[in-house]
Amino acid sequence: MSSVAVLTQESFAEHRSGLKDVEITGSVPEDEAYIPTYLEAFPPLPDKSTPGEKTGEPAGAWSKIRPIKASVITQVFHVPLEERRYKDNSQFGEGEEAKVCLDIMQKTGAHIELSLAKDQGLSIMVTGKLDSVMKARKEIVARLQTQASATVLIPKEHHRFVIGKNGEKLQELELKTATKIAIPRSDDPNANIRITGTKDGIEKARHEIQLISAEQDKRAVERLSFEKAFHPFISGAYNRLVQELSQETGARISIPPPSVPKDEIVITGEKEAVAMAIARIRAIYEEKKRKTTTISVEVKKSQHKYIVGPKGNTLQEILENTGVSVEMPPLDSASETIILRGEPDKLGPALTQVYAKAKSVIVVEVIAPAWLHRFIIGKKGQNIGRITQQLPKVHIEFTDGEERISLEGPTEEVEQAQAQMQEIIKDLMARMDYAEINIDHRFHRHLIGKNGANINRIKEQYKVSVRIPQDSERCGLVRIEGDPQGVQLARKELMDMAQRMENERTKDLIIEQKFHRSIIGQKGEKIKEVRDKFPEVIIIFPDQQQKSDIVQLRGPKNEVEKCAKFLQKLIAELVESSFSISVPIHKQFHKNIIGKGGANIKKIREETNTKIDLPMENSNSEMIVITGKKSSCEAARDRILAIQRELANLKEAEVSIPAKLHNSLIGSKGSLVRSVMEECGGVHIHFPAEGSGLDKVTIRGPAEEVERAKRQLLQLAEEKQVNNFSVELQAKPEYHKFLIGKGGANIRRVRDRTGARIIFPSPDEPEQEHITIMGKEEAVWLAQKELETLIKNLDDVIEDSLVVDPRHHRHFVCRRGQVLRELAEEYGGVAVSFPRTGTQSDNITLKGPRECVDAAKKRIQEIVQELVSFISSPCINIACKCSDFSTINSIYTTVQQFGVTLMISDCHYLLMCHQESQVNVEVLIPQRYHRAVMGAKGCKIQQITREHEVNIWVPQPEQQSDIIKITGQVASVERAKQGLLQRVKELQAEQEDRALRSYKVTLSVDPKYHPKIIGRKGAVISQIRKDYDVNVQFPDKGDEQQDVIVISGYERNANEARAAIEQLVAALQDMVSEDIRLDRRVHARIIGARGKAIRKLMEEFKVDIRFPQPGSEDPSKVTVTGLPENVDNAIDHLLNLEEEYMLSVTETETMASYMKPPSKTMGAGGNDEDNKALAKGFVVRDAPWNAQGNKAPDMSSAEEFPTFGSGIAPKQTSAWGPKKEIHLNAPGLLNFHLTLTER
Repeated sequence: MSSVAVLTQESFAEHRSGLKDVEITGSVPEDEAYIPTYLEAFPPLPDKSTPGEKTGEPAGAWSKIRPIKASVITQVFHVPLEERRYKDNSQFGEGEEAKVCLDIMQKTGAHIELSLAKDQGLSIMVTGKLDSVMKARKEIVARLQTQASATVLIPKEHHRFVIGKNGEKLQELELKTATKIAIPRSDDPNANIRITGTKDGIEKARHEIQLISAEQDKRAVERLSFEKAFHPFISGAYNRLVQELSQETGARISIPPPSVPKDEIVITGEKEAVAMAIARIRAIYEEKKRKTTTISVEVKKSQHKYIVGPKGNTLQEILENTGVSVEMPPLDSASETIILRGEPDKLGPALTQVYAKAKSVIVVEVIAPAWLHRFIIGKKGQNIGRITQQLPKVHIEFTDGEERISLEGPTEEVEQAQAQMQEIIKDLMARMDYAEINIDHRFHRHLIGKNGANINRIKEQYKVSVRIPQDSERCGLVRIEGDPQGVQLARKELMDMAQRMENERTKDLIIEQKFHRSIIGQKGEKIKEVRDKFPEVIIIFPDQQQKSDIVQLRGPKNEVEKCAKFLQKLIAELVESSFSISVPIHKQFHKNIIGKGGANIKKIREETNTKIDLPMENSNSEMIVITGKKSSCEAARDRILAIQRELANLKEAEVSIPAKLHNSLIGSKGSLVRSVMEECGGVHIHFPAEGSGLDKVTIRGPAEEVERAKRQLLQLAEEKQVNNFSVELQAKPEYHKFLIGKGGANIRRVRDRTGARIIFPSPDEPEQEHITIMGKEEAVWLAQKELETLIKNLDDVIEDSLVVDPRHHRHFVCRRGQVLRELAEEYGGVAVSFPRTGTQSDNITLKGPRECVDAAKKRIQEIVQELVSFISSPCINIACKCSDFSTINSIYTTVQQFGVTLMISDCHYLLMCHQESQVNVEVLIPQRYHRAVMGAKGCKIQQITREHEVNIWVPQPEQQSDIIKITGQVASVERAKQGLLQRVKELQAEQEDRALRSYKVTLSVDPKYHPKIIGRKGAVISQIRKDYDVNVQFPDKGDEQQDVIVISGYERNANEARAAIEQLVAALQDMVSEDIRLDRRVHARIIGARGKAIRKLMEEFKVDIRFPQPGSEDPSKVTVTGLPENVDNAIDHLLNLEEEYMLSVTETETMASYMKPPSKTMGAGGNDEDNKALAKGFVVRDAPWNAQGNKAPDMSSAEEFPTFGSGIAPKQTSAWGPKKEIHLNAPGLLNFHLTLTER
């Protein structure tokens, strides 16, 4: 028998799930504190809570027909709020949940739809092929639902049946239950199988594993098929009945959970125990089937969750109180029919409880404009907080962008809240207004003003709220809300500001980026002066990384024009002062121009106000670059040239050559003019700048060479004007020196005969084989013919021989064949071969072009003749290194008395010879310079010996002699003497310079300032060292005087560096540090991404700002260091930022608190009575310790309430019941030993 009941509004009487029931008879007054029972306060964990639909078996012949299954299926399942992994609803559809779903759809090919339920739970619909849906469901559960874990113990020998063939059974089980099942390895003694997933999935997986184990168990296994509807009666409320059966009979009873549509109950254990359990279960089933009947009621689908209750506890409560089972339709079913099954006399009370639960909560919507919502909530939630404190059971939810406000809770309280909300809305609508104006988003930051100054002033003055969209939105809509009069006034002012900005002019100035730094000045000092002069003009320089020359000016038209003219004038001065000229000065005079300790060059720089750059010592360049104003640069050039003229007999001449011929005279990459300079003894030829229109060409150098170069330039210019004809021919680079001849003799003869100019490539040119001939056409052809003849002869290779006495062979092959290399270079690459050492042959072979071979033979004969002029003894093979000067000097002293000269050879042998024309000269050089004159291992003295073909004797250190002797030909000895004296002058200059640079000054500075002087990564002190060319030494940690800084360098530089450091310290001493407290929630916003915002702020206010480290005692303390005025400005700005950001933070937190699900806010009392009840402590009725013979547990006892890991063993059985021990072992985690008590 069944009946149908309709759910009406009048039957609602109490709050939704989670609130305690009030007896319908009203025996307990509403104002009396309700004391729950122990079972109500601590309900047992239910194994099965939500009954499913009854499934029946198909009968007849139709059961043999295999049903046709759809290829595409749809599954819907629900994730409760407490099990959601991502609970932020403010970005629903855009946050992590949406990203996860997109990723799962791409991986599995299934279609997923998400929706948010009233209780903030997540409804997920998955559509696709069965395999795809199962995989997607498993992924969703793993990634969107919080995971739990449990273990199930089955015999080790049953594990392989759980895994199945090739792991197929295990994979199928994981897909089916959407869990992860970890089975221990076969060699692991542990038999526990760990299941990870949702609670429902774990129950399903546990059930399936137990079924598999039961099938394989050798003990008796029985399966009973009873209608699913009667399973709740067999399991009992909170599964107590089935647990009692298992304890009494000793059999294991496995009843499928409500979510599994199976009728089969599996019983395993000893045969007698199984038979006893079957008899008991069958008796219960038959009794309930005989006595129970059903009624059906229609309840709105939205109210079903209040009947089910959290985790199905309400259904279990109804079953326990009335003995009636409530069968709910599946969540994915559209049915609203609820079936109550039980004995007829108990169906009435059960139906009353169902109605009470269903009607315990109502939902009402209040309509209010969306812009008014934040005023309804109030500052920091004050307005809405008053309602929730008075009516704590009401949940109020605001929806972004919508006008509706949802109120959920008990009927009476919801009605009261609705009335209060409507009063607030009516009041706000009467005294609040809003206005929207459209202002171009380009002007928004100007409306806001620097650090929000403009917009904050408008807000305070008119008591309104102004909402300006973010720059990224590119929206022009500005919204003003507040008092109607204030809104209109603020609207007018904002419109006026926008109008003024539209009338502003923006002008772009093209300024080369190299001048930007000069205009801005050090630390922005110069640009600050410009901005102070034109305060209404905004000057924007491009970022250095953009490499842009555009500087933007924006402001009133007249002011922008004035500022532009001022900047253009400033740029003209900078351009004028950036004039640069290059002055060629012979390299040997550079040190004289620098002067002692840099005195000369500094004086010229200061007096002419120019920048003078000299080439590096190891550079081949002779150009000195002067930068500054044109007149100043010319004055500096004249002074430098005057120094050079004083030092050498140099002459300067000017030649007038038409400017149109300059490029052709210079030649490709300067090759033509370079050949003239090299040919004329290294004179300097200076052409005027291209485009200047000047005809004057300057020649500077020795008088004779200047005249010679002048004649050649005029001749070339005349040739260029008459006929500028040129050809190129090719010749091997090794032929070039032979073609040029010694001292240019060969090429000069060709030029004199033909009148053409012949240009050979310089060593740095890529085309080394090209020779250029320039001049009149007839002359060029004639010169080309002669050169081709010479080259042809050079290509004609012959082999010839020459007789040379073997005693002279060593002269040619020693020093690694230097003489032979010189012969090859000078005579077209001719190859000269001497017989091997040890053979008595005197025949040498020459191979190469005929003319080269003949010239080389002639030169070899000349060298031999010179050697013959010496009366030499055979080489004495003394194995003496050139650096062994003690041996050399002793030999030198011995052989000198016989009129024999000692010659040092690079072959590490000594040659003793006599020459009638040799002289002996003594040079007085202080002994302290001897070691430096000799050089490392005697390399310097050897070089002089080789270059001038002399012998030099240096006294032993113990002789304390200042006399160095030089032996050789008169001219060679004089050159060697001058070389030694020049070397001594250089050493004296270096010594004097070192003495000047060793000047030291000390400075006492408090050690606390040392890090600031050093700077970040040494940037500040490195700049000081570079600017003043000094060395700055800070004290080491162990030094006694920790405050002394030592500065060494030139006296003037050291004093200037000291003054700079003192100035820096004075600025640091003027600095102050102040601590302020900023809410730690805004620290991240102030710091910005990767500290960009805080760095910009520190640069703007010239202060140092330090935030507390994580775990600091005072997490809100922020320290600002700098000059007092700057610190005050920075603190004001930080406090403004805090206020601005806190509005957003508190508003976000307040809104989030009202977006929480009802289950989180229900029962949060706010009245005094609740506070009093809490003060008394938590009280329950019918607790186990209240029974006779038991006592309440001691809260301070380690035995009653042991801590994790404590090894205290229980001494007695308490009222909590027998204790069980559970060991939780997780790989990579701590091992927990947990003691639980069964009730």
